[in-house]
Amino acid sequence: MEENKIMICGKCNVELEPAKTYFSYLDHSFDTDVLRCPKCGLPFVPEELANERMAQVEMSLEDK
Repeated sequence: MEENKIMICGKCNVELEPAKTYFSYLDHSFDTDVLRCPKCGLPFVPEELANERMAQVEMSLEDK
């Protein structure tokens, strides 16, 4: 994602802001900074986060 690109919440029409966001899967959780709407809290999960880190966490948890 480009550093100077502004992302807008499709629901609230306000600029997303970086915020620590907690994710959980199979009773395990992790946090990371992602863009999130300051009004409704909806996070923007970039493709690389979904395809890399979340997929790694998912696979390691399912292997247990």
